[in-house]
Amino acid sequence: LRALTSLLRYAGKKRPCLCLQILLMAMKDMNIAKLTSADVSLFNGIIQDLFPAVETPIIDYGQVKLCQSGLQVTPFTTTKVIQLYETKNSRHSSMLVGKTGSGKSVTWRTLKNALTALHHKGMPEFQLVQEYPLNPKAMSLGELYGENNLSTNEWCDGVLSSLMRSACKPDEKWIVFDGPVDTLWIESMNSVMDDNKVLTLINGERISMPEQVSLLFEVENLAMASPATVSRCGMVYNDYADLGWKPFVQSCLHLSSHKISHRCTKQILRSGKYPSEHCPYCQWHILIPYC
Repeated sequence: LRALTSLLRYAGKKRPCLCLQILLMAMKDMNIAKLTSADVSLFNGIIQDLFPAVETPIIDYGQVKLCQSGLQVTPFTTTKVIQLYETKNSRHSSMLVGKTGSGKSVTWRTLKNALTALHHKGMPEFQLVQEYPLNPKAMSLGELYGENNLSTNEWCDGVLSSLMRSACKPDEKWIVFDGPVDTLWIESMNSVMDDNKVLTLINGERISMPEQVSLLFEVENLAMASPATVSRCGMVYNDYADLGWKPFVQSCLHLSSHKISHRCTKQILRSGKYPSEHCPYCQWHILIPYC
């Protein structure tokens, strides 16, 4: 029911299109982001069977600028940034799932920089984005949500409750949970990730999350998450196999202070091997961890 409600609500934002095109675009935007590359072709086949004569309208999002940060513009990274943007438009809680090095942090930081740049250009539909990253596993439950001081019996706010109290300014705010998901702390977030958007503290106080605040979880896997938690969030899956190792090597070659020869660079990117006979050790040993 949560998925159906989110689908219909998200489809209502795409009214300029025809009815079948609205459903098709909403179904693709909300499901392709969470699938692996092997399952995308199966999903597209199902969509073609359900909508045999309907073509999906192509939306021009422009070119995502990654070169300013020394990053490589790849179709994978650009697609994930767009998928995260569409996912955040449909749900106020989103999860970036993938292994280390799959570009999760780059995805949300690129989207944040793009939205902020559009705001500075004077576009009223985009707001200034402020991020508040935290690691929920680096603190206790009392430090995260708040607790009573046993000595003075006074209530002391935690990191998350303090952030939600101060998030009353009109700027858009992202609370980024960069850490593993487990049942010790994530189950208390179910009421916040629900449509109620209410954080219930152990002292009985209820804090409503403002409209301009959204939650973003950056996790490696969801092995410890319950179905109730997963169904409340939009998913964007970053597969390291789709990203590959070449963007890391290209960025390393671009930012490295070592003078690596053009012949060595070209041979590494083409063959995927380390041509030690053409590159001195001081030049090519720094590339081994990235390949």
